Amino acid sequence: MEQSAARPDRAAFGIALILASVVAMAFCDAVVKLVSADLTVWQIFVTRAIVALPVMIAIMRRVGRGFRLHAPKWALTRTALLVLNWLVFYASLPVLDLSVAAVALYTAPIMIALLSALLIGEPVTRRQWLGVLLGFIGVITILRPGSDAFSWYILGPLLGAFLYALAMVLTRSKCQDEAPLALAISLQGMFLLTGLVATGAITLIAPGQEIRTAFPFLLGDWGTMGVREWGLMALIGLLAGGYFTGVAKAYQIAPPSIIATFDYGYLVSAALWGFVFFTEQPDLLTVCGMVLITAAGLLVAAPKRRRTPAVIPAGEPGPR
Repeated sequence: MEQSAARPDRAAFGIALILASVVAMAFCDAVVKLVSADLTVWQIFVTRAIVALPVMIAIMRRVGRGFRLHAPKWALTRTALLVLNWLVFYASLPVLDLSVAAVALYTAPIMIALLSALLIGEPVTRRQWLGVLLGFIGVITILRPGSDAFSWYILGPLLGAFLYALAMVLTRSKCQDEAPLALAISLQGMFLLTGLVATGAITLIAPGQEIRTAFPFLLGDWGTMGVREWGLMALIGLLAGGYFTGVAKAYQIAPPSIIATFDYGYLVSAALWGFVFFTEQPDLLTVCGMVLITAAGLLVAAPKRRRTPAVIPAGEPGPR
C-alpha cells in the first residue's frame, strides 16, 4: 500500500476519540446480545441504519461537508470489511459471553500493529513490539485455548479481528482524505443494503425449519418490534453513527499502533456492560489478562523520542 504527502500526528485527540468510541461500541454490542433472542442480525442491521442514516446525513449537511468519496474503491472495500467483521462478531454473541467474545475480537490491535508494519511501513519500536507481545499473552491468558473455557465459536470474533485490522490499516493508508462522516454514512448504507439483501435471499431460499431453529439469529424470521425494541435500535443506531465516525477519524489522524492499543479499552467496557446486562463476572485469569493488556497499551502508547516533529503519511490526495 502506497502513501503520499505528510500530515502532523494528532495522537492525543485520536486517543480521546477511540476511547469514547469503544465505550459506546461495547454498549451497543451488549444491546445486540440482549435482543439476539428476539431479532435477527439482518433486522438489527436494517433498523439501526434506518435510524442512524437520516441523522448522519443531516449532520453532514449542517456542517457543509460533501458526500463525495475521494477514493471510492478503497472506501467501499473498507466498508465491506467492516460489515463482514460485525456480521461474524454478532453471529457469535448469542453463544459466547460478551467479555470473552470481546477479547477474541481484540486480537485485532495486535494484528493492526503487525499489518501496519508489513503493509504500510509504519515504524514500530522494540518497546512497542514488547507491548504487542504482552498484549498477546494477555489475550491468551483470557481465552485459554485447549481448556474447558475455550470454545470453537471463538473463531467468529477472531476472523472479525482480522477483517477489522485490515479495515483500519486501509483507513490509515488509503482513506485519510475522506470525511469521517462520509465513511460512517457509507458503512451504515452498506449495513442497510446487506440486511435487506440477506433478508430477501433467506425468504427466497426458504431454509427448512430445522435449520432456522438451529441458527435463529442468522436465518430466523424478523421478530415483532414494539416500543422497547424500536427504542433500543434507535439508541444504538445513533451511538453507532458516533463511534463509526470516531473510529474512522482516530485512525486517520494518529498511528495505528497507538490507536489500536487504546482500542483495548473496549475490553474493560465490554466486561462492565456484560456485568450490567448479563451479570457476567470475569474470573481471576480473565482479570489478569486484562491487566496484561492494559500494561501493553502503556508500552505501545508511550511517546517516542524524536528530534523532529512526528508526521504521518497522508492517504489518497484530494480536497478536504
